[in-house]
Amino acid sequence: MNASGKEDAEIDATETTSNNDSAKSKKKKKKVASKDAERRGVCYLSRIPPHMDHVKLRHILSQFGDIQRIFLAPQDSAAQVPAKRSRGSRDQAYSEGWVEFSNKSVAKRVANMLNGEQIGGKKRSSFYYDLWNIKYLSKFKWDDLTEELALKKAIREQKLAVELSAAKRERDFYLSKVDQSRALSAIEERLKKKQKVQQDSGQVTKVIRHFPQTKPIAAATKESKPELSDDILDAVFGGS
Repeated sequence: MNASGKEDAEIDATETTSNNDSAKSKKKKKKVASKDAERRGVCYLSRIPPHMDHVKLRHILSQFGDIQRIFLAPQDSAAQVPAKRSRGSRDQAYSEGWVEFSNKSVAKRVANMLNGEQIGGKKRSSFYYDLWNIKYLSKFKWDDLTEELALKKAIREQKLAVELSAAKRERDFYLSKVDQSRALSAIEERLKKKQKVQQDSGQVTKVIRHFPQTKPIAAATKESKPELSDDILDAVFGGS
């Protein structure tokens, strides 16, 4: 084997070794991430006080334990209370939220400790007198949340598509009726103008319309009676 062949073989062996090491490293990282995810715990907040966002929520809850992720579901615009006229802008409102702690025991302790308690903090805070509505979700993982959110999004998009289709049908029906009304109005306007011209010129013609009618079928006045033959009459009256 020449020198170039040896070098190619060494390169192939090096690449194979690096690929194996990379696969083992990825597998090891995946296993570590899986174990780390098993240690985490998720808490559910059924109500988010007004003017609270994920930054303020993390600032409050991080004093009880390490927080990984927070997700707050935006409130439906139709369910929001109209903003006061005195305010120039309105904060984003949230209907519910999920908080992932690094340790499930911490998440359970935080939920048991805070649920039903006053949020507190600074008295000038807008949610100072609000109460915590928090619950620990046993055997619930963050992946379950992403799947649930994806399902809700698909349902919402499907519902929106149905509503848009119904709105389009109503719009098309309304536009067709508008076109018909405009056409009838134009016909009436032309007839009025024509009648006015005829009245001004003194030539008012009476329009007589003839409609074809079917002729009545004459009913028979009398039903035809059967006549007796001469032979029968002679036999009866003795004629010769």
